Amino acid sequence: MLMTMEMWWLGFTVEPFRLALLLFVLVPMLTGLSRLGGFRNNLHILDDVADSLVAIAVATISAVIVLALFNLITLEMPVREVMGKIAVQMFPAAIGAILAQNQLGGGVRDKMEEVESSYWGELLILAVGALFLSLNIAPTEEVELIAYQMSVWHVVIIVVLSIALLHAIVYMVEFTGTEVRVESFLSVFVRFTVVGYAVVALVNLYLLWTFGRTDGLSLHEIMSLVAVISFPGAIGAAFARLIL
Repeated sequence: MLMTMEMWWLGFTVEPFRLALLLFVLVPMLTGLSRLGGFRNNLHILDDVADSLVAIAVATISAVIVLALFNLITLEMPVREVMGKIAVQMFPAAIGAILAQNQLGGGVRDKMEEVESSYWGELLILAVGALFLSLNIAPTEEVELIAYQMSVWHVVIIVVLSIALLHAIVYMVEFTGTEVRVESFLSVFVRFTVVGYAVVALVNLYLLWTFGRTDGLSLHEIMSLVAVISFPGAIGAAFARLIL
């Protein structure tokens, strides 16, 4: 993302209100992710809020350093452009900071498994996985180009394929450490796969709106965009469920 022109321009063109709203949404999402296994083995929700703010701070500093190193932000640029570029890069980096600690820190696994066992905990994992991957794809023009070439049947097929892949990756492929479901196929498919894909689609719709990709589009065009970006988003959500 740091080396893509779309992300540089987004920092200048996206409405500040939409970026601020994305930050407002990101904090509770990072807080929930911290409950699954953040920087520390926290007992109180305020500690998880603090961890989410630490992740945002680390991501912001990292984005500033790299953007300055690439000469993508300078003292001569308008403040809005600089802040926008930093904000756009900070969002996925903050999620990555929490996910990295989740994988590298071994002392929080019990807490993670306890929260993950809840239904809402699993949906949160799917949402985070979709957001993390889609943040790298939503700003690109290729998503729009693909969506504009798709008919209604193409949209239906890609939605069905996305749902099938989401279900297959998480619940039908045997990965080491993946728990075995005792629920029926229909129960798992409806409660997790279908609902999980709906979560992925809503996350992607929100991202597209944030980046201004839905402005002035018809319902069919918006649905096509969501279907296209939800294809990799569903895969990202599925692998997030496996990894976490």
